Amino acid sequence: MRTDPARAAAFCKALLQSDPDNGDAKLLLSEALRLGGDFAGARAIVAPLAAAHPQWFGAQRQLGVILADMREPVAASAAFATAAASTPVHPTIWRDLALQLALAGDEQGARDARTRHADLPLAEPTLGRAAAKLRANDLAGGEEILQAYLKEYSEDVAALNLLAEAQARADRPDEAEATLRRCIALAPKYRRARHALTQLLLGLSRLDDALIEARQLLALDPQSGGAKRLLAAIYMAMSAYDRALEIYEPLLVSDANRAGTWMSYGHALKTLNRTREGIAAYRQAIELAPQLGEAYWSLANLKTVTFSEADMAQMKAQAARADIGAEDKVNFLFALGKAAEDRRETEAAFAYYSEGAALHLSVSNYTAGRLDQIIARSQAVFTHEFFAARKGAGAVPQDPIFIVGLPRAGSTLLEQILASHSMVEGTAELTDMHLVAQSLLTPFEARGGRSFVDVIGDLSPDQLRELGETYLRTTKVHRVLGRPFFINKMPNDFVHTGLIHLTLPNAKIIDARRHPMACGWSCFKQHFARGQLFTYDLGELGRYYANYVRLMAHYDEALPGRVHRVIHEELVFDPETHIRALLDYCGLPFEEQCLNPHENERAVKTASSEQVRQPISAKGLNNWRPYEPHLSALAEALGPVLTAYPDPPK
Repeated sequence: MRTDPARAAAFCKALLQSDPDNGDAKLLLSEALRLGGDFAGARAIVAPLAAAHPQWFGAQRQLGVILADMREPVAASAAFATAAASTPVHPTIWRDLALQLALAGDEQGARDARTRHADLPLAEPTLGRAAAKLRANDLAGGEEILQAYLKEYSEDVAALNLLAEAQARADRPDEAEATLRRCIALAPKYRRARHALTQLLLGLSRLDDALIEARQLLALDPQSGGAKRLLAAIYMAMSAYDRALEIYEPLLVSDANRAGTWMSYGHALKTLNRTREGIAAYRQAIELAPQLGEAYWSLANLKTVTFSEADMAQMKAQAARADIGAEDKVNFLFALGKAAEDRRETEAAFAYYSEGAALHLSVSNYTAGRLDQIIARSQAVFTHEFFAARKGAGAVPQDPIFIVGLPRAGSTLLEQILASHSMVEGTAELTDMHLVAQSLLTPFEARGGRSFVDVIGDLSPDQLRELGETYLRTTKVHRVLGRPFFINKMPNDFVHTGLIHLTLPNAKIIDARRHPMACGWSCFKQHFARGQLFTYDLGELGRYYANYVRLMAHYDEALPGRVHRVIHEELVFDPETHIRALLDYCGLPFEEQCLNPHENERAVKTASSEQVRQPISAKGLNNWRPYEPHLSALAEALGPVLTAYPDPPK
């Protein structure tokens, strides 16, 4: 049939001489004639069969294929629609119908048909092979298959959705978003693609955009539990925890056996200082899904839960399972590390933390030394003269207070102190300044190693002002109390110190600094929800800390007095002196409640949530000491930064 259709036609004709009513032979003959270019002859054979047997899928589909070849999309659509009505689960019939409807000018019908095609189980062989490649983490192989397939079937939304998955997992979110938006334009009711787009936007911290998509997703299916859970996750990211609870609580009534919902519910309760209820929710998640490592780590991450011997045995058994995913195993290992640390089992704790960190790095996309180049470029570009030449640029408002530094350096305590003031609102670790920096580059430039520092010198004062205004606009969603100042405690924003100064010259920048060994050990044993991959290797962690100190020392020279530094150890030994100095720097009048931040009932999302609900204390400053023999890689990488602390090396 494929290599010699004329010979195939001859075989069929010979068969029909002895069996003239053989419908299968007629179908085969029509296909042979079609492949040979005799469309009229093929149609003449199959049209009577289709008319006589409207439920015969093969005849209807074959007629549609022939009519499509004859450039008769209206008639082809009718044939394909009849075929689809009789066999709606065929893997390509809705795809074929969609194409002909579009050619016939029925775009709404085409959109509906594309959605029906995409909603089917993935049975098309080519797409099945691509999906298998993605499951095996062969992203390049899967994408190659999909790109070749889409050259022939460019409007196959199921293929586009798979392609977007490959692009997103390959860390090309810009391409994934474009693919998903094309997918949704072709099939607006395709819920799986809209769900994927919403998740992508949430991961990119584009919360306003994610909220729009989530609401459209719910409009398509108001009873969808998955869409409701996604909307709740967006509210969590927006710090609208009460609204998230309004979604989770009815879900836990209607679907009480979903462990993931219990875990998310626990996160919301913990953040709102309803810790006891949060613990119960985590325990319920464990009861339903003992293999869910994140639930155990969530308990450990409270820093107040003591695991029992039964808990330890359960975690060890789950972590040893051969069928458990890397993510769950990492969570179990970090939880076991915390449990061993609480028991003062130093060797075991360090072993668990180290194994968890190594496993997490092995499945992550991280290249050591990424910070080196941006530090060097920042020192070269952001000079005193550079800033002086751009004096007066940027957005005027003084609303933002940035707290920068390294994770686990006391930034949450500083946030809690400032958020206790009547004029200041605490928000979260906002990524908006990172997004501002990213907006200066194309995704291709960013993947090629360029950074915002490489283009900042080309920006006009008006452009710098617009960037500052963009930051103020995108962060507005997190400001719900109407206070004149708000805090962004994203620690990694120390990299953006120069950009912050240029775009928001009246914003405050606070550098939270902690002893490098204490900070380093606290980072290493902390399993972060996402990012902060430099903390999973002691040597890289030390180099990162040293680079941070080097960059902030540079800004101390280029912008004297611009950054206010708080040394954690000095703060906890003499709180009032340093809190008054902090308030003075921020231009805030002293308020007594700032001395008692533990009494503030505000929601706290970070790993220090339970610690900052205790009175300011020097307890825990030397928790790293028992592990010092294991931290030589950290100390060596820190070099002179360690011996010079709290000052930068000369």
